[in-house]
Amino acid sequence: MTHAPEFVLGIDAGGTKTLLAIAERSGAVQFVTHGPTLDPTSSPVWAREMVRLVESAAVYMPHVRSAAVGLPFFGEVETISQAQREICAGLFSMNHEVVNDVQVAFDGAFAGRGGVLLLAGTGSMAWAGDGRGSDIRVGGWGDAFGDEGSAYWIGREALSEAARALDGRGSDVDFAHLLLQGLRIGEADLIAWSYAEATRRSKIASVAKLVSDIAAVNETARSILERAGDLLYEHAKAGFERSGLPESADWSYAGGVFSSGVVLDRLVSRIGRVATSPQLPPVGGALLRAARLSKWVTDASWVASLAGSLA
Repeated sequence: MTHAPEFVLGIDAGGTKTLLAIAERSGAVQFVTHGPTLDPTSSPVWAREMVRLVESAAVYMPHVRSAAVGLPFFGEVETISQAQREICAGLFSMNHEVVNDVQVAFDGAFAGRGGVLLLAGTGSMAWAGDGRGSDIRVGGWGDAFGDEGSAYWIGREALSEAARALDGRGSDVDFAHLLLQGLRIGEADLIAWSYAEATRRSKIASVAKLVSDIAAVNETARSILERAGDLLYEHAKAGFERSGLPESADWSYAGGVFSSGVVLDRLVSRIGRVATSPQLPPVGGALLRAARLSKWVTDASWVASLAGSLA
């Protein structure tokens, strides 16, 4: 007798992009697609984009047993969380769970173990837990008065340093010119570039990659990245202290900011030991959570299979 295929679905929606993946019982990934951010504070069409993303996997949906969806701002703003629940309830008739996007990143990083995860993408946050469901979060207050050490913070600090230098209030005019050159704009265009679009948050966050590149030849850029590392260390320190985890507990990271060796080296120096490499990317954490909803066996070999499929 031929058995119908069984799948689980995971979604990781970050500040700049979204990944949807579908895996079978063995942990092998059968389908991956991506779309724009589902951040409701920066994308007025996030619900439509989420529907489109799920519809792209329509051929698999009748066989999906469970789904786990990691969404930005879930559990933080009740009106947003309720809208997210309603959209997911309409899209997923099967057993499903909606959680914060940092939760699925934590699930992926430690694959069921305890530790402290530092997330630094468009925003920033630390998530600490014992691996048995007791979790605390540090940071994640948003770009208006938080998100220290994030890509947005790095971009904003870089633009501020450049503006000060162009005014004569700062001394590193070379940094300002390198930044403008990388953005392919002139000084007169900087205000329009920064404020003209509805996607201002993600646009400013995108400057972080340029700052990382400039840091190879410029001390101001390097200093901004080192300060980002210091601010992220504060998140990690609070996570260890508030969660009650031992100082020797694992820590890991997720998010584009950690592609900067300057930031990562600074963190290693401050924490005093190297990070544990994430076992799974955030979308893998969503798949792991979905598989556990379906009560599949998710042992080390299953996690390894999933990791290999997502590599």
